[in-house]
Amino acid sequence: MNIRKLFPILAIAWVALFVGCKKDDFVEVDGKCPVVLVTSPANGEINVALNKVITATFNEPMNPLTITQASFTIQGGTAVAGTISYAGETASFTPASPLLNNTTYVGKITTAVKDPAGNALQTNYIWSFSTGALVAPMVIFTDPADGATGVVLNKVVTATFSMPMDVATLTAANFTVRMGGNIVAGTVTNTDTTIAFTSTANLVADSVYTATITVGAKNLAGVAIAQDTSWSFTTGTILAPTVISTVPLNNATAVPQNQIITATFSEPMNPATINGSTMQVRNGLTLVPGTVTYSGSTATFTPTTNLLAGTVYTATITTGAQNMAAIGLANNYVWTFTTVVIPAPMVISTVPANNAIGVLRGQIITATFSEPMNPATIGTISFTVKDGVIPVSGTVTYSGVTATFTPTTQLNPSTLYTGTISTVATSAAGVPLANNYVWTFTTIVIPPPTVISTDPINNETGVLVNKVITATFSEAMDPLTINGSSFTLKQGLVTVPGAVTYVGNTASYTPTSNLTSGTVYTATITTAARSSANSIPIATNYVWTFTTLVIPPPVVISTIPANLATNVPLIQVVSADFSVPMDPLTINTLTFTLRKGVTVVPGVVGYSGTTATFTPNTFLESNATYTATVTNGVRSAQNVNMVNDYVWTFNTVPPLGPPPVDLASADAYGILAGVGISNNAGFSEIHDMNVGISPGVRSSVTGFPPAVVINGAIYCSDDVSPPGIAALLIQAKQDLTNAYLAAEGASSPAPVTVSGDIGGTTLAPGIYKSTSTLMIQSGDLTLDAQGDINATWIFQVSSAFTTVGGAGGNVILSGGAQAKNVFWQTGSSATIGDFTIFKGNVLALTSITMNSDAVAQGRMLARNGAVVMTSTNIITKP
Repeated sequence: MNIRKLFPILAIAWVALFVGCKKDDFVEVDGKCPVVLVTSPANGEINVALNKVITATFNEPMNPLTITQASFTIQGGTAVAGTISYAGETASFTPASPLLNNTTYVGKITTAVKDPAGNALQTNYIWSFSTGALVAPMVIFTDPADGATGVVLNKVVTATFSMPMDVATLTAANFTVRMGGNIVAGTVTNTDTTIAFTSTANLVADSVYTATITVGAKNLAGVAIAQDTSWSFTTGTILAPTVISTVPLNNATAVPQNQIITATFSEPMNPATINGSTMQVRNGLTLVPGTVTYSGSTATFTPTTNLLAGTVYTATITTGAQNMAAIGLANNYVWTFTTVVIPAPMVISTVPANNAIGVLRGQIITATFSEPMNPATIGTISFTVKDGVIPVSGTVTYSGVTATFTPTTQLNPSTLYTGTISTVATSAAGVPLANNYVWTFTTIVIPPPTVISTDPINNETGVLVNKVITATFSEAMDPLTINGSSFTLKQGLVTVPGAVTYVGNTASYTPTSNLTSGTVYTATITTAARSSANSIPIATNYVWTFTTLVIPPPVVISTIPANLATNVPLIQVVSADFSVPMDPLTINTLTFTLRKGVTVVPGVVGYSGTTATFTPNTFLESNATYTATVTNGVRSAQNVNMVNDYVWTFNTVPPLGPPPVDLASADAYGILAGVGISNNAGFSEIHDMNVGISPGVRSSVTGFPPAVVINGAIYCSDDVSPPGIAALLIQAKQDLTNAYLAAEGASSPAPVTVSGDIGGTTLAPGIYKSTSTLMIQSGDLTLDAQGDINATWIFQVSSAFTTVGGAGGNVILSGGAQAKNVFWQTGSSATIGDFTIFKGNVLALTSITMNSDAVAQGRMLARNGAVVMTSTNIITKP
């Protein structure tokens, strides 16, 4: 870091060149202003020689008489003694003794220095240098200065440093002000070159204060000031201002309500301190709103509204009011006065009169006063009508000397109401009622409406389950009060969902669905139901009961397939016929299910007429037992549930094709060979199956890696671990031989003879026999299971079997066919061609070769020979 960058404050001296010079004792030369151009040592210079002569060069010749030990000083914690000389345009300071090692010094040229024309240096020129490796900061200026007297009591104490400081160190911990031994409370603020202390309260007059900056103050380089810096000053003597007169006078009476309150001071005050905080008027503890102004020596409080009549007010000027020297009153100045007494207004009449009876429900309530009132105080706050403790909704108006309350709706009949005019209401002169005015009246008595008939009648039996329940009233009712809350139907404690309507004098309850047969129901009309003309509720809840007709429950009378049916087609739609029409909403996948064992068969449930159907999403599985269930969650259109679940079973047709070949323990191998297994090139993979060789040994297994077995292992006849692996491989080879012979000898259903190229054909499940070689070459071979996932294919090939991959020669499965049920028995060797996508289990007498990039979902099982993977072949478990 260039340390000179720490001292931008010193550049201020150059400003004088552009703003002109201050005129002193001589004639000013326009446009010419003395400045210090350069110093030696330079500002911020370090490792200065101890015998250094300090110089300052100006931009013009200077008056030598102004360059003295007072105007050219050097300090290193304390003043440095030395001699001053001047030659040409350069002033020199020669220390009386060598400078101290590793010490920071501050040079200062003051504004006492002038040129021959009397133009002075515009600001003190200050710079720092060090005889060591770092320049330490110094306090170069304080305000007040050390020894200052007559300091104002609101003085902000500041100190200026010789260079930018770390503001994080310019804190209250490192800058304190004391009076005697006591620390003065206050706040510390800063810039990068100054620190300021602002006392929480004014300083005490005629007192000595000491300010101290500790060595905790550091510059941006982390260098502290050389030593604690302290200076002292003395405050001045100033007398506090006083209040010399007020309007109204203290203890004045009969003061007008529009009185403006004033206070005159003994001297001019600081207007900024005369405000709503320092000049207040109160009615008891309540602050009177108003505005405060100040002119000359007088503060004025103008209330926002007229004062209250016959009221004692207290005015206060607080010690926060200060004169121009920031001296506040010695004590709060308090005086009281009383406003003129004005008689309170009264309510002289009301409509209805107090204790009136038989009042009409549409009555408008009024109160007449003894004198004009303030309309702003006549409203729903000051004029209320209540039914017991419940406020009546309404609007309040005022005209002449009468207030009017108009209810939003008609009053209730046979009800005692209370009207109140509160003391919030005031006269035009601002005087409130002496007390709340309260009166009561009772509205006209009207008999309540009644329920005169119901359908069904109370205790009726044999009620139809689709019945609409009605209740007829003695008079027209308010339709808004006839609803699902006031008219309910329940079965025990359970509410029956339904819709409520009202026409003429009759309310109807229409259940959302049919009622349950042979069941007791309870209907209720509550007191929430009110008449239309007078809004009177029925006297008590009206309750009646009835019992629905007993209806026989529905039963399943037939199913397709029938219970215990066999040879059911795989595309069978399962159905159940009911004895009566059913509620379609209860016929769904929760109440009509089909399972194979415990496995739920996904499907779509439908209903038409009296028949429910279940359509499986996919073909059923062959040779499987299925269980269909219709639960007692279904119910008839008359809302009667079936008593018990209905369950039946059936068996599907046998699988298409021959029985599958049993691989037994050979099933665990993706590759099983007699003499060798090789991966000639590429990253071949065998997934979720083992690789085995017997009687061949591990040295006959090559190319692993890069070939890998994923979720499986390689087992060889000479492996000693895991124990018994050789015997397991012998068994697997025997199981392979058995499977080979079973496939070769399969004869039911009768084999279909094929030969040559079967590419481009589609074959149904069955046994296909070739008396010579067999190829898949001229197109893909498609094996169609016709929806039977258990369908099986056995290909009996007397000689070689070859596929040609690429654009044709792949094996494609359709109709639910599975690769695990396809068996390729080959009398010699099999070749899976380049890029062939192959499906099924190859059972070869001799060897199997997978050409480049051929992939198989199945197994490569060679009884006597080798299995060869040519390049990047993939075998996955079928």
